Amino acid sequence: MNTLLWIAQGLLAAVFMYSGIMKSSQRREKLMQIGQTGVANLSYPMIRFIGTIEILGAVGIIVPWATGILPWLTPFTALGFAVIMIMAAPIHYKRGEYVAVAFNIFLLLTALAVMVLRYA
Repeated sequence: MNTLLWIAQGLLAAVFMYSGIMKSSQRREKLMQIGQTGVANLSYPMIRFIGTIEILGAVGIIVPWATGILPWLTPFTALGFAVIMIMAAPIHYKRGEYVAVAFNIFLLLTALAVMVLRYA
């Protein structure tokens, strides 16, 4: 089970690190081209803020548990990812982006599994 949780955490870290780096470094038009359509109506400071939070989350889902330093941060980071996915799914649904909704649900379930099983 521990190995599966590490795989799940690695997946979450990779997805959110990529997303965070893109939001922190690319213009809205480029983000829209690569499928990050949720940024369409956001200001640049908000896009950058979300990107920074996603990068910090990618670190927070791995480092605390791996080092044993403040390991309780890992399930709370997973909770934060779950909240992000809960907010993202309706945005994609309203735009008819059903593949993105399915990916949001997958990430939501993965984050919830990490949260529950790392908290226990």
